[in-house]
Amino acid sequence: MKNRNPLKILGSLLTATLIFTLAGAATQAQTAPAAAASNAATASAPATPVPPMIVTPTLTGGAAGPVDPLPQSDPKYFTAKSPTLATVNSYLTHQWGYEDTLLWRVMGILPTKSDGVSEVIVFVLDTSKPDAKPQRAVFYVLPDGKYAIGAGAGLTIFGADPFADLRNQLKQRANGPARGSASKDLLLVEFADLQCPYCAKVQDTVDQIVKDFPGARVVFQQRPLVDIHSSAFKATAYGICVQKLSDEDFFKYAAGVFDTQGGLTPATEDTILKAAVKRAGLDSDAIATCADTQATKDAVNADIKLGDDVGIVQTPTLSINGRLVPLGIDYETLKKMIVFQAKLDGVATGAAPDILTPKPTLSTLPK
Repeated sequence: MKNRNPLKILGSLLTATLIFTLAGAATQAQTAPAAAASNAATASAPATPVPPMIVTPTLTGGAAGPVDPLPQSDPKYFTAKSPTLATVNSYLTHQWGYEDTLLWRVMGILPTKSDGVSEVIVFVLDTSKPDAKPQRAVFYVLPDGKYAIGAGAGLTIFGADPFADLRNQLKQRANGPARGSASKDLLLVEFADLQCPYCAKVQDTVDQIVKDFPGARVVFQQRPLVDIHSSAFKATAYGICVQKLSDEDFFKYAAGVFDTQGGLTPATEDTILKAAVKRAGLDSDAIATCADTQATKDAVNADIKLGDDVGIVQTPTLSINGRLVPLGIDYETLKKMIVFQAKLDGVATGAAPDILTPKPTLSTLPK
Protein backbone atom coordinates (compact mmCIF):
# COMPACT_ATOMS: atom_id res chain seq x y z
CA MET A 1 0.00 0.00 0.00
CA LYS A 2 1.66 3.20 -1.14
CA ASN A 3 0.32 5.53 1.54
CA ARG A 4 1.33 4.16 4.93
CA ASN A 5 -0.56 6.66 7.08
CA PRO A 6 -2.69 4.60 9.52
CA LEU A 7 -5.72 6.82 8.97
CA LYS A 8 -5.58 6.34 5.20
CA ILE A 9 -4.78 2.65 5.53
CA LEU A 10 -7.95 2.18 7.52
CA GLY A 11 -9.91 4.51 5.27
CA SER A 12 -9.08 2.43 2.22
CA LEU A 13 -10.47 -0.66 3.97
CA LEU A 14 -13.60 1.00 5.37
CA THR A 15 -16.03 -1.82 4.70
CA ALA A 16 -13.69 -4.43 6.10
CA THR A 17 -11.92 -3.00 9.11
CA LEU A 18 -12.69 0.61 9.93
CA ILE A 19 -14.37 1.12 13.28
CA PHE A 20 -12.10 3.85 14.45
CA THR A 21 -11.53 7.56 13.95
CA LEU A 22 -7.91 8.50 14.38
CA ALA A 23 -7.25 11.87 15.97
CA GLY A 24 -9.43 14.77 14.77
CA ALA A 25 -13.00 15.02 15.99
CA ALA A 26 -12.92 11.74 17.86
CA THR A 27 -10.04 13.03 19.97
CA GLN A 28 -12.13 16.05 20.95
CA ALA A 29 -15.08 13.88 21.95
CA GLN A 30 -13.46 11.79 24.67
CA THR A 31 -14.99 11.49 28.12
CA ALA A 32 -13.05 12.88 31.07
CA PRO A 33 -11.65 9.46 32.10
CA ALA A 34 -10.63 8.75 28.52
CA ALA A 35 -8.88 12.08 28.23
CA ALA A 36 -7.13 11.41 31.51
CA ALA A 37 -5.95 8.05 30.23
CA SER A 38 -4.55 9.68 27.15
CA ASN A 39 -2.86 12.43 29.10
CA ALA A 40 -1.36 9.89 31.47
CA ALA A 41 0.14 8.12 28.49
CA THR A 42 2.37 11.07 27.80
CA ALA A 43 3.71 11.13 31.37
CA SER A 44 6.36 8.90 32.84
CA ALA A 45 5.74 5.15 32.72
CA PRO A 46 3.93 3.60 35.72
CA ALA A 47 5.62 1.02 37.88
CA THR A 48 3.50 -1.85 36.52
CA PRO A 49 2.43 -0.98 32.97
CA VAL A 50 -0.09 -3.07 31.08
CA PRO A 51 1.83 -5.25 28.61
CA PRO A 52 1.84 -3.75 25.11
CA MET A 53 0.97 -5.43 21.87
CA ILE A 54 3.59 -4.48 19.33
CA VAL A 55 3.55 -5.91 15.83
CA THR A 56 6.80 -5.24 14.03
CA PRO A 57 9.58 -7.14 12.24
CA THR A 58 12.35 -5.58 14.31
CA LEU A 59 12.87 -2.61 16.60
CA THR A 60 16.34 -1.20 16.74
CA GLY A 61 17.79 1.42 19.02
CA GLY A 62 21.48 1.28 18.28
CA ALA A 63 23.94 0.42 21.03
CA ALA A 64 21.31 0.98 23.70
CA GLY A 65 19.20 -1.90 22.37
CA PRO A 66 15.54 -2.01 21.36
CA VAL A 67 13.53 1.15 21.84
CA ASP A 68 9.79 1.16 22.59
CA PRO A 69 8.42 4.11 20.58
CA LEU A 70 4.97 4.14 22.22
CA PRO A 71 3.95 5.68 25.54
CA GLN A 72 3.34 3.27 28.40
CA SER A 73 -0.16 2.52 29.62
CA ASP A 74 -1.49 2.72 33.16
CA PRO A 75 -3.45 -0.15 34.78
CA LYS A 76 -5.86 2.28 36.43
CA TYR A 77 -7.43 2.95 33.04
CA PHE A 78 -8.39 -0.70 32.57
CA THR A 79 -11.49 -0.76 34.74
CA ALA A 80 -14.18 -2.13 32.44
CA LYS A 81 -15.32 -5.68 33.20
CA SER A 82 -15.04 -6.57 29.53
CA PRO A 83 -13.52 -6.92 27.03
CA THR A 84 -10.19 -8.14 28.32
CA LEU A 85 -6.90 -6.71 27.12
CA ALA A 86 -6.09 -10.08 25.55
CA THR A 87 -9.33 -10.00 23.54
CA VAL A 88 -8.72 -6.44 22.34
CA ASN A 89 -5.16 -7.23 21.31
CA SER A 90 -6.26 -10.37 19.49
CA TYR A 91 -8.94 -8.36 17.71
CA LEU A 92 -6.45 -5.69 16.66
CA THR A 93 -3.99 -8.36 15.54
CA HIS A 94 -6.62 -9.77 13.20
CA GLN A 95 -7.40 -6.29 11.90
CA TRP A 96 -3.95 -4.72 11.69
CA GLY A 97 -1.35 -7.45 12.12
CA TYR A 98 -0.73 -7.94 8.40
CA GLU A 99 0.63 -4.38 8.21
CA ASP A 100 4.13 -4.96 9.54
CA THR A 101 5.00 -1.30 10.04
CA LEU A 102 2.11 -0.56 12.39
CA LEU A 103 2.66 -0.63 16.13
CA TRP A 104 -0.03 -0.17 18.74
CA ARG A 105 -0.66 -0.19 22.44
CA VAL A 106 -4.03 -0.36 24.17
CA MET A 107 -4.11 2.63 26.53
CA GLY A 108 -7.41 2.04 28.28
CA ILE A 109 -10.55 -0.10 28.47
CA LEU A 110 -13.08 1.94 30.39
CA PRO A 111 -16.74 1.69 31.35
CA THR A 112 -19.05 4.36 29.96
CA LYS A 113 -22.28 5.89 31.19
CA SER A 114 -24.14 3.51 28.91
CA ASP A 115 -24.59 0.26 30.83
CA GLY A 116 -22.30 -2.48 29.53
CA VAL A 117 -20.68 -0.37 26.80
CA SER A 118 -16.88 -0.14 27.09
CA GLU A 119 -14.60 2.45 25.54
CA VAL A 120 -11.29 1.23 24.13
CA ILE A 121 -8.43 3.66 23.55
CA VAL A 122 -5.48 2.64 21.38
CA PHE A 123 -2.30 4.44 20.34
CA VAL A 124 -1.13 3.59 16.82
CA LEU A 125 2.22 4.38 15.21
CA ASP A 126 3.25 4.02 11.57
CA THR A 127 6.95 3.17 11.73
CA SER A 128 7.43 3.52 7.97
CA LYS A 129 7.75 7.25 8.62
CA PRO A 130 10.67 8.08 10.92
CA ASP A 131 9.05 11.32 12.11
CA ALA A 132 5.58 9.83 12.66
CA LYS A 133 3.80 10.47 15.94
CA PRO A 134 1.37 8.09 17.68
CA GLN A 135 -2.26 8.65 16.82
CA ARG A 136 -5.27 7.81 18.92
CA ALA A 137 -7.98 5.37 17.89
CA VAL A 138 -11.16 5.04 19.91
CA PHE A 139 -13.97 2.52 19.61
CA TYR A 140 -16.78 1.18 21.74
CA VAL A 141 -17.58 -2.45 22.49
CA LEU A 142 -21.28 -3.16 22.99
CA PRO A 143 -22.66 -5.07 26.01
CA ASP A 144 -22.86 -8.47 24.29
CA GLY A 145 -19.16 -8.26 23.41
CA LYS A 146 -19.92 -9.30 19.84
CA TYR A 147 -19.95 -5.89 18.18
CA ALA A 148 -18.00 -2.67 18.24
CA ILE A 149 -18.77 0.75 16.87
CA GLY A 150 -16.72 3.85 16.15
CA ALA A 151 -17.34 7.36 14.88
CA GLY A 152 -17.95 7.39 11.14
CA ALA A 153 -18.63 3.67 10.80
CA GLY A 154 -21.40 1.24 11.60
CA LEU A 155 -21.42 -1.91 13.65
CA THR A 156 -18.42 -4.18 13.21
CA ILE A 157 -18.04 -7.72 14.51
CA PHE A 158 -15.78 -7.78 17.55
CA GLY A 159 -13.98 -10.60 19.32
CA ALA A 160 -10.72 -12.45 19.65
CA ASP A 161 -11.36 -13.96 16.21
CA PRO A 162 -13.76 -11.51 14.55
CA PHE A 163 -13.85 -13.37 11.23
CA ALA A 164 -14.66 -16.84 12.57
CA ASP A 165 -18.45 -16.73 12.18
CA LEU A 166 -18.36 -15.47 8.61
CA ARG A 167 -15.59 -17.93 7.75
CA ASN A 168 -17.70 -20.84 8.96
CA GLN A 169 -20.84 -19.51 7.31
CA LEU A 170 -19.15 -19.24 3.91
CA LYS A 171 -17.73 -22.73 4.22
CA GLN A 172 -21.32 -23.90 4.43
CA ARG A 173 -23.06 -21.56 2.01
CA ALA A 174 -20.62 -20.33 -0.66
CA ASN A 175 -21.54 -22.64 -3.53
CA GLY A 176 -20.26 -20.77 -6.57
CA PRO A 177 -17.82 -22.18 -9.12
CA ALA A 178 -14.37 -22.71 -7.66
CA ARG A 179 -10.74 -23.01 -8.65
CA GLY A 180 -7.69 -24.19 -6.76
CA SER A 181 -7.69 -26.50 -3.78
CA ALA A 182 -10.55 -28.83 -2.91
CA SER A 183 -9.94 -28.00 0.76
CA LYS A 184 -11.80 -25.11 2.35
CA ASP A 185 -9.12 -24.49 4.96
CA LEU A 186 -8.10 -21.33 3.10
CA LEU A 187 -11.32 -20.15 1.49
CA LEU A 188 -11.23 -17.04 -0.69
CA VAL A 189 -14.68 -16.00 -1.87
CA GLU A 190 -15.01 -13.35 -4.54
CA PHE A 191 -18.42 -11.68 -4.47
CA ALA A 192 -19.00 -10.30 -7.95
CA ASP A 193 -21.74 -9.03 -10.24
CA LEU A 194 -21.46 -9.98 -13.93
CA GLN A 195 -22.71 -6.53 -14.93
CA CYS A 196 -20.28 -4.71 -12.62
CA PRO A 197 -17.55 -2.96 -14.68
CA TYR A 198 -14.97 -3.08 -11.92
CA CYS A 199 -15.61 -6.78 -11.37
CA ALA A 200 -14.52 -7.29 -14.96
CA LYS A 201 -11.34 -5.31 -14.38
CA VAL A 202 -10.19 -7.31 -11.34
CA GLN A 203 -10.43 -10.76 -12.91
CA ASP A 204 -6.73 -10.65 -13.76
CA THR A 205 -6.06 -10.04 -10.06
CA VAL A 206 -8.18 -13.05 -9.11
CA ASP A 207 -6.38 -15.16 -11.71
CA GLN A 208 -3.09 -14.15 -10.11
CA ILE A 209 -4.39 -15.11 -6.66
CA VAL A 210 -5.25 -18.57 -7.96
CA LYS A 211 -1.74 -18.87 -9.38
CA ASP A 212 0.10 -17.51 -6.34
CA PHE A 213 -1.88 -19.44 -3.69
CA PRO A 214 -2.43 -23.01 -4.87
CA GLY A 215 -3.44 -24.03 -1.36
CA ALA A 216 -6.48 -21.74 -1.51
CA ARG A 217 -9.95 -22.57 -2.75
CA VAL A 218 -11.07 -19.52 -4.74
CA VAL A 219 -14.83 -19.26 -5.22
CA PHE A 220 -16.68 -16.95 -7.60
CA GLN A 221 -19.87 -16.19 -5.68
CA GLN A 222 -22.42 -14.34 -7.77
CA ARG A 223 -23.84 -11.30 -5.99
CA PRO A 224 -26.12 -9.48 -8.46
CA LEU A 225 -26.74 -5.85 -7.53
CA VAL A 226 -30.22 -5.85 -8.99
CA ASP A 227 -31.08 -2.36 -7.76
CA ILE A 228 -28.48 -0.75 -10.00
CA HIS A 229 -27.81 -3.34 -12.74
CA SER A 230 -30.87 -4.15 -14.81
CA SER A 231 -29.44 -7.31 -16.37
CA ALA A 232 -27.61 -8.68 -13.34
CA PHE A 233 -30.43 -11.02 -12.30
CA LYS A 234 -30.66 -12.68 -15.70
CA ALA A 235 -26.88 -12.86 -16.12
CA THR A 236 -26.71 -14.64 -12.76
CA ALA A 237 -29.49 -17.02 -13.80
CA TYR A 238 -27.63 -17.98 -16.97
CA GLY A 239 -24.49 -18.47 -14.89
CA ILE A 240 -26.22 -20.79 -12.45
CA CYS A 241 -27.40 -22.96 -15.32
CA VAL A 242 -23.94 -23.00 -16.92
CA GLN A 243 -22.34 -23.95 -13.60
CA LYS A 244 -24.57 -27.04 -13.46
CA LEU A 245 -22.55 -28.35 -16.41
CA SER A 246 -19.13 -27.54 -14.96
CA ASP A 247 -17.19 -24.86 -13.10
CA GLU A 248 -14.84 -24.58 -16.07
CA ASP A 249 -17.78 -23.80 -18.35
CA PHE A 250 -18.92 -21.09 -15.95
CA PHE A 251 -15.60 -19.26 -16.06
CA LYS A 252 -15.66 -19.30 -19.86
CA TYR A 253 -19.20 -17.93 -19.79
CA ALA A 254 -18.29 -15.26 -17.23
CA ALA A 255 -15.34 -14.13 -19.36
CA GLY A 256 -17.70 -13.71 -22.30
CA VAL A 257 -20.15 -11.65 -20.24
CA PHE A 258 -17.41 -9.45 -18.80
CA ASP A 259 -16.09 -8.75 -22.29
CA THR A 260 -19.48 -7.59 -23.56
CA GLN A 261 -21.19 -6.29 -20.41
CA GLY A 262 -21.15 -2.71 -21.69
CA GLY A 263 -23.91 -3.62 -24.13
CA LEU A 264 -26.21 -5.20 -21.55
CA THR A 265 -29.67 -3.65 -21.48
CA PRO A 266 -33.11 -5.19 -20.97
CA ALA A 267 -33.50 -5.15 -24.77
CA THR A 268 -30.15 -6.79 -25.57
CA GLU A 269 -29.46 -9.02 -22.57
CA ASP A 270 -30.72 -12.29 -24.07
CA THR A 271 -28.67 -11.82 -27.21
CA ILE A 272 -25.51 -10.93 -25.30
CA LEU A 273 -25.89 -13.67 -22.69
CA LYS A 274 -26.62 -16.32 -25.30
CA ALA A 275 -23.50 -15.22 -27.19
CA ALA A 276 -21.46 -15.68 -24.00
CA VAL A 277 -22.93 -19.17 -23.58
CA LYS A 278 -22.04 -20.05 -27.19
CA ARG A 279 -18.52 -18.74 -26.60
CA ALA A 280 -18.26 -21.30 -23.80
CA GLY A 281 -19.22 -23.98 -26.34
CA LEU A 282 -22.66 -24.66 -24.88
CA ASP A 283 -26.25 -24.82 -26.09
CA SER A 284 -27.52 -21.27 -25.61
CA ASP A 285 -31.20 -22.14 -26.06
CA ALA A 286 -31.02 -24.84 -23.40
CA ILE A 287 -29.31 -22.49 -20.96
CA ALA A 288 -31.86 -19.75 -21.67
CA THR A 289 -34.69 -22.18 -20.97
CA CYS A 290 -33.05 -23.26 -17.71
CA ALA A 291 -32.51 -19.63 -16.67
CA ASP A 292 -36.21 -18.91 -17.03
CA THR A 293 -37.35 -21.62 -14.59
CA GLN A 294 -38.60 -20.82 -11.13
CA ALA A 295 -35.97 -23.08 -9.58
CA THR A 296 -33.21 -21.01 -11.17
CA LYS A 297 -34.83 -17.74 -10.14
CA ASP A 298 -35.02 -19.06 -6.59
CA ALA A 299 -31.32 -19.88 -6.77
CA VAL A 300 -30.55 -16.32 -7.87
CA ASN A 301 -32.55 -14.98 -4.95
CA ALA A 302 -30.59 -17.29 -2.66
CA ASP A 303 -27.35 -15.76 -3.95
CA ILE A 304 -28.76 -12.29 -3.28
CA LYS A 305 -29.76 -13.32 0.24
CA LEU A 306 -26.30 -14.73 0.96
CA GLY A 307 -24.78 -11.41 -0.07
CA ASP A 308 -27.22 -9.56 2.16
CA ASP A 309 -26.64 -11.91 5.09
CA VAL A 310 -22.87 -11.43 5.06
CA GLY A 311 -23.04 -7.69 4.44
CA ILE A 312 -21.86 -7.41 0.84
CA VAL A 313 -22.78 -3.86 -0.14
CA GLN A 314 -20.32 -3.42 -3.00
CA THR A 315 -18.68 -5.59 -5.63
CA PRO A 316 -16.10 -6.89 -6.08
CA THR A 317 -15.46 -7.88 -2.47
CA LEU A 318 -13.13 -10.68 -1.40
CA SER A 319 -13.58 -12.78 1.73
CA ILE A 320 -10.23 -14.06 3.05
CA ASN A 321 -11.31 -16.78 5.47
CA GLY A 322 -14.10 -14.48 6.61
CA ARG A 323 -12.25 -11.18 6.38
CA LEU A 324 -14.02 -8.94 3.86
CA VAL A 325 -11.84 -6.62 1.81
CA PRO A 326 -12.51 -4.63 -1.37
CA LEU A 327 -10.66 -6.05 -4.35
CA GLY A 328 -9.56 -2.53 -5.20
CA ILE A 329 -6.62 -2.58 -2.80
CA ASP A 330 -3.17 -3.03 -4.31
CA TYR A 331 -2.01 -6.57 -4.92
CA GLU A 332 1.01 -6.50 -2.61
CA THR A 333 -1.24 -5.57 0.30
CA LEU A 334 -3.76 -8.22 -0.71
CA LYS A 335 -1.06 -10.90 -0.72
CA LYS A 336 0.09 -9.85 2.73
CA MET A 337 -3.44 -10.09 4.04
CA ILE A 338 -3.92 -13.58 2.61
CA VAL A 339 -0.62 -14.85 4.01
CA PHE A 340 -1.25 -13.26 7.41
CA GLN A 341 -4.81 -14.57 7.72
CA ALA A 342 -3.69 -18.07 6.76
CA LYS A 343 -1.01 -17.89 9.45
CA LEU A 344 -3.55 -16.78 12.06
CA ASP A 345 -5.85 -19.65 11.10
CA GLY A 346 -3.01 -22.19 11.00
CA VAL A 347 -3.59 -23.20 7.39
CA ALA A 348 -1.26 -23.57 4.41
CA THR A 349 -1.33 -21.23 1.42
CA GLY A 350 0.75 -23.41 -0.89
CA ALA A 351 2.57 -20.23 -1.90
CA ALA A 352 6.24 -20.10 -2.78
CA PRO A 353 8.47 -18.81 0.06
CA ASP A 354 9.26 -15.62 -1.85
CA ILE A 355 5.65 -14.73 -2.61
CA LEU A 356 6.00 -11.55 -0.57
CA THR A 357 8.57 -8.92 -1.44
CA PRO A 358 10.68 -8.28 1.67
CA LYS A 359 9.79 -4.96 3.28
CA PRO A 360 12.31 -2.70 5.06
CA THR A 361 12.59 -2.88 8.84
CA LEU A 362 13.26 0.08 11.08
CA SER A 363 16.99 -0.60 10.85
CA THR A 364 16.95 -0.14 7.07
CA LEU A 365 14.65 2.89 6.83
CA PRO A 366 16.16 6.20 5.65
CA LYS A 367 17.31 8.42 8.46
